This record gives sequence, C-alpha cells and structure tokens, in this order.
Amino acid sequence: MTAVATATSTLTRCENVEVTHRQGEDRITALRGIDLDIAPGEHVALWGRSGSGKTTLLHVLGGLVVPSAGRVLWRGEPLSSLDAVARGRARAGSIAYVFQGANLLEHFSALENLVFALSVAGPPAQGQSAHSPEDLLALVGLGDKLDSLPAELSGGEAQRVAIARALAQHPQLLLCDEPTGHLDSATGVRVLDLIDALAQEFGFALVTATHDVDVAARAERIVELRDGQIVKDDRP
Repeated sequence: MTAVATATSTLTRCENVEVTHRQGEDRITALRGIDLDIAPGEHVALWGRSGSGKTTLLHVLGGLVVPSAGRVLWRGEPLSSLDAVARGRARAGSIAYVFQGANLLEHFSALENLVFALSVAGPPAQGQSAHSPEDLLALVGLGDKLDSLPAELSGGEAQRVAIARALAQHPQLLLCDEPTGHLDSATGVRVLDLIDALAQEFGFALVTATHDVDVAARAERIVELRDGQIVKDDRP
C-alpha cells in the first residue's frame, strides 16, 4: 500500500479498487485491494507478467474501466462514479493513451489523424499552449510525413504519430500500454526516449504498463503487480 497523499499533491488515485469479470459461471478477479496515487509530473512503471493486472489498472486510472469496488479520484474529484459521458469528457481534456499498436485511422493521413484528435480534445485549458497539428508532428520528428497514410509509415513512425495524437489532448496524464511491444529494440528505445523527453518538456505525469524490466527501469518509481495485487512499490 502506498503512502497517503493529499488531494493537492495527487493527480489520480485508486482507493481499495477491485475489478472482477464474469467468465461464464465464474467470476475472475483482475484487481484486488489496489491503493495507488500518482503525483503530477511523476513517471511510474506498472510492471508485471502477462495477467498480473497492469493493463486493467492502467485502464482504471484512465477511466476506461469502472471498478467493481473502491473508487478512483481525478484531482481529488470522483472519476469512477461518473457516467460514461462525463468520464469521456474528463479523459478528452486531461488523460491520453498510447497503446501497443498505433491504432491510427487507416484512411486518414498523419495530419488528418491529428486534426481529428484536436477536434475531439477541444481547446486547451487556461494556461496551456495551443499547438497546431503541423507543430505536433514536427515535434515528434514527422514534419515531412504530413500526407502519409498509416500504411506508408514504419512502425516507429506510426507510433510517433500516436504520441503526437496523445499530445493533442493536452494531457496532464499520459498512460502508455506496452508502447514498444510491436517495435524492434532500437526503434523501441527511440520511441521511449521521445516519450521521456516530451514528458520533461510538457510536464505531464507518465504511467507505463510493461512486462519489460528494461522499460520499467526508466521510470522514477516501479509498482510491481502480481495476480491483481500490488506486491511492491518503489516510491522514491
């Protein structure tokens, strides 16, 4: 269990969270008794083997999965108790994802993927800088790929478009689920370097779910999961 943090020092927080699923007549527990808080600007790795619950916890933190028990707070306010529309609004303006696959709109160019993401995210909050789609693609080194379709991009380039798309949401929290799982080692390192550099530049909190010990070691704090429970939390 993590140390107690105040609402002002905590970006998102799980309190005694449990997630169970029905599988036929059986009930499968994916998470049990999760207490976790993430501070603004913090870099955390959720580390564990396949089936440990790390991806489910990532989805709970982002409001994609509603806990069966317990609650999730976003900046001190309830998130898990909101309806689907309200949770979507909270995510659109504050929480972004980078998944294992880029999941780009295949018939849209890189630029059009960014335009669509910006239209969904809406204008930045007060105090946040606005970036054009062209600016965001240039920021991830793809200023010369504006008109390229996803099929015309390499795996690393597609993932960089996905990162730019996430930045279009002006995130305070970026959630990455095995972001280099489909990439070769060298490309994966470059993508991770880019994510780390952008987190430093923009100041968002970064939570990465991974089974790779080398990826986890890049984080300031490693939270180890096993069988749906936190078994170790290396808080600095």
